[in-house]
Amino acid sequence: MSREELARLGAKLDGVELVEYGIRYEPGSPADKRAERAVSAWFLLTAIFAIAFVGIFLFWPHEYQTAYSDSQLAYALYTPLIGLTLGGSLLFLGIGVVALAKKITPHEVAVQTRHDGFSAEVDRKTLSGEVFDVVDKSGLVKRRGVLKGSLVLAGGGLGLAATVGALGGFVKNPWAEGADSQLWVTPWAPLADGTKIRLTQQDGTPVRPEDLEAGSMSTVYPGVSGGAKFSDAPVMLFRVRPNQGISIRTGQEGFQFGDYYAYSKICTHVGCPVSLYEQQTGRVLCPCHQSQFDLYDGMRPVFGPASRPLPQLPIELDSEGYFVATSDFIEAVGPGFWENGKYPAWGSSPKEQS
Repeated sequence: MSREELARLGAKLDGVELVEYGIRYEPGSPADKRAERAVSAWFLLTAIFAIAFVGIFLFWPHEYQTAYSDSQLAYALYTPLIGLTLGGSLLFLGIGVVALAKKITPHEVAVQTRHDGFSAEVDRKTLSGEVFDVVDKSGLVKRRGVLKGSLVLAGGGLGLAATVGALGGFVKNPWAEGADSQLWVTPWAPLADGTKIRLTQQDGTPVRPEDLEAGSMSTVYPGVSGGAKFSDAPVMLFRVRPNQGISIRTGQEGFQFGDYYAYSKICTHVGCPVSLYEQQTGRVLCPCHQSQFDLYDGMRPVFGPASRPLPQLPIELDSEGYFVATSDFIEAVGPGFWENGKYPAWGSSPKEQS
């Protein structure tokens, strides 16, 4: 049997008759060539976008640039461009596959044999008997009012939960408190009476300079009630070795105290804890997605998906010789968000500085 005869036989064994089955266009005809060119164009676009993705991923300048750098635009376009090219490649591949099925693959009209009218009387009666027997034995209609009520509540609760995510942003204004809104401030902000917040260990013990050895790092928390439980509070306190050069970012001069530097422990990618410190290179690694930050270059990201430096906490010593935060962070802690750096209140010093 030929391949076509085998195909028809296989369909017939499944109760399907191929009424029409064959090529769509005469091979070599103008219509056949047009169809081939149309499908090929989509696959060609797939290849072009895929190659562009590889080129941009490997060679486009992706190193971090500040907002005031001449190269900042090229850096800012890196992620959108790799998303556009890779997404476009996948899109064109999908369109090409659909076009291939519609324009190139054999045309067929298939008929599957089905019985006329209703199902047999015995089939209909046995099915209805099974359904109503289950309902009757469960007692859902005649009794179990609590169960029926709970089902209604469950359905309503799930429906409400499904809409909250979409409508939640319209219910509460996250910026109602202006510059004091939660995304702008952390527990490191001085108290209302001006009292500065101490750097403490997890058990609340305040930290002195002599508690850290040269080249070491310690995680500290704000010395307030529950300070170790705030998600945006953990800070890495570093004591670098004497004469170790560290780049200071614009607007953050004097944030360090001697050889001591404090940076947020919250990764600027998706908020994982940054905690793996390599003394020899000054690299700090986020274990979630392998973003790396360079302590010696002001905690700028040097590898991985993070695109912003870790915010630096300004520190000094109080009258008793303990570390305190002189102010809150001057930039938002954690992952980026739409309003980051755009809030009107940041127009006053020092929030607008990078």
